[in-house]
Amino acid sequence: MRELHARYDEWTAAHPRAQDDFEAAIGELLSDAGLAFDNVTARVKTWRSLRLKAMRRTDGGDFAYPDPWNDIHDLVGVRVTTYHSNEIPAVLAVLGDSLEVLRTIDKTAETRISGQFGYGSHHLVCRVGDNAPPGLAPYHGQQFEVQVRTVLQHAWAEFEHDIRYKSPDGVVDPRIDRAFALAAGLIELADQQFDQVAAILDEEHGEGAATADGEADADRAAADAVEFGAETLPGLLTLLLPTVPRSKSEHYAWVEELLDANGVTTVGDLRELVAPERVAAVEAALNYRFQPGHVRIIDDLLLAAFGSDHVARTGKSGAHPAQRPARLRSRLGQMRKAGVVG
Repeated sequence: MRELHARYDEWTAAHPRAQDDFEAAIGELLSDAGLAFDNVTARVKTWRSLRLKAMRRTDGGDFAYPDPWNDIHDLVGVRVTTYHSNEIPAVLAVLGDSLEVLRTIDKTAETRISGQFGYGSHHLVCRVGDNAPPGLAPYHGQQFEVQVRTVLQHAWAEFEHDIRYKSPDGVVDPRIDRAFALAAGLIELADQQFDQVAAILDEEHGEGAATADGEADADRAAADAVEFGAETLPGLLTLLLPTVPRSKSEHYAWVEELLDANGVTTVGDLRELVAPERVAAVEAALNYRFQPGHVRIIDDLLLAAFGSDHVARTGKSGAHPAQRPARLRSRLGQMRKAGVVG
């Protein structure tokens, strides 16, 4: 145990920003892929938690983790919450494309097969490999665990864990067990309804965009002179880029900031920026592995249009300013190689 403690202290001293680094890298990975998700959080196990897990024994009395430093995979844990379960396969695909996935456990399927309701989520044991996001380069070879669940599954799991944690020996009144089982069943039903709502909205966005484009063409000169704001950008970009997924609502204020920094302030300016030929050139240059959302495509279109000036004007903005300049310069290099930088 002393050796494990020494390795833990050495690792945490070498990686004091591990929690922030993993949150930022996974969050940006999903955002860049154009996925709409609720939140990404990360945590590093405390020494107390690691020690308790290392001391666990099997029913036969042997240590469950004979080599705890290498056998325990959740020294770093990341949790991704989505709005509905239809988004989970896309999240898993993005993670699998950029990380080495060593093991996947579908907790939802396990409980369904056993005929029970309960803890619904996907657990992945991942390793930081050569294809990992740049922000995780210092962690090359590090194994960590990722949990992916809907916000409703997360609420159920957190409440259930809190109740059992506060109960002596984890024993609770059978009525509480029945209530949790019923709640889990209702949550599964609610997630199915949210999936249906999302599917209907996707259909409506596609139909509405074609109609609105026709109406805008009738009076384009007047419309192009109108200045936009963060509150109108989601709808406006949906009209101008009907095939591009919307981003999280709270991110559009930053999109407005990026556009304003480059003098793109009117509908006409924005229409010129997102011209189909520009979008096609950027998509070809960057060869996105997944369809980018509004935030990423606008950022890249600005990078193509303004080059190094965009890096200078916006490099220190956003949620992760420390990593942003290097990422912008990397993408700018790809665009220059493809000959699409203005």
